[in-house]
Amino acid sequence: MSRLSLIHHCLAQGVGPPEIRLNQARILMKLTMLKCKLHRARITHAELDYEGSCAIDARLLELAGIQEFEQIEIYNVTNGERFSTYAIVAEEGSGVISINGAAAHRANVGDCVIICAYVGVDSHEACVHQPRLVYLDERNRVVRTANTIPVQAA
Repeated sequence: MSRLSLIHHCLAQGVGPPEIRLNQARILMKLTMLKCKLHRARITHAELDYEGSCAIDARLLELAGIQEFEQIEIYNVTNGERFSTYAIVAEEGSGVISINGAAAHRANVGDCVIICAYVGVDSHEACVHQPRLVYLDERNRVVRTANTIPVQAA
């Protein structure tokens, strides 16, 4: 019996995990969705001998909704590298985006990066989920914020 058939069988019998019994019309799944991003940030420091992490201007962290020590993904637009680390707080208003520790091998000062964090949401929440999008200029100043990304045209 497939997993889906088993779930339907259990629902018909009125048994199964509470989250399935409560919503028999649809099966709930967890989806990983974009929580936020700092778009086209510029690396201001690459500190190989600093404790590993990514220091980000406190104001940018707040605007994006990234917590200190939260896991982040960094996509280096300049060289194509993609890597995970965690966020730490840099001085508010400084514009600092510092790649530290081993990750400093993957980015250089001046590189253009996209910094993202993700969140797990129930499938029924996904249709109303809106990420925080923060667009930056070449000096890490906020150009605009948004909650949607325009449809890509052909």
